[in-house]
Amino acid sequence: MSVNVLYKTQAKATGGRDGHAATLDGALDVKLTTPKELGGGGGAGNNPEQLFAAGYAACFIGAMKFVSSQGGPKVPADAAVTSTVGIGPRSEGGFGLDIALEVSLPGLARADAEALVAKAHQVCPYSNATRNNVDVRLTVV
Repeated sequence: MSVNVLYKTQAKATGGRDGHAATLDGALDVKLTTPKELGGGGGAGNNPEQLFAAGYAACFIGAMKFVSSQGGPKVPADAAVTSTVGIGPRSEGGFGLDIALEVSLPGLARADAEALVAKAHQVCPYSNATRNNVDVRLTVV
């Protein structure tokens, strides 16, 4: 499969989960901390799962807007996606992610909202990256 790349960004991380990450253009700059649940001290800072959750939620709204532009129902201005990303040991070894997206589309009929979400899940790059590798649960709320 090939991708016609229209945009690229680069980020550099140092120190792992208790370090620092920033895009090379300086637009994003975050202190990283390991959550207590993963053996860290918690505290001020972010972790990769938070960054992934925020990115997936924002990108999924973009995917819904793309579907809408292709003749799907209009995405309400107050649409919201809450992304829950969990991490833990896999039964097969190593670590894995657990992802759930709760999609709010106020004013859309439930059937239209569910169809829009299903189509967006087929075009969203985060959904495509996780497909057949991570179970992503979709819920219209």
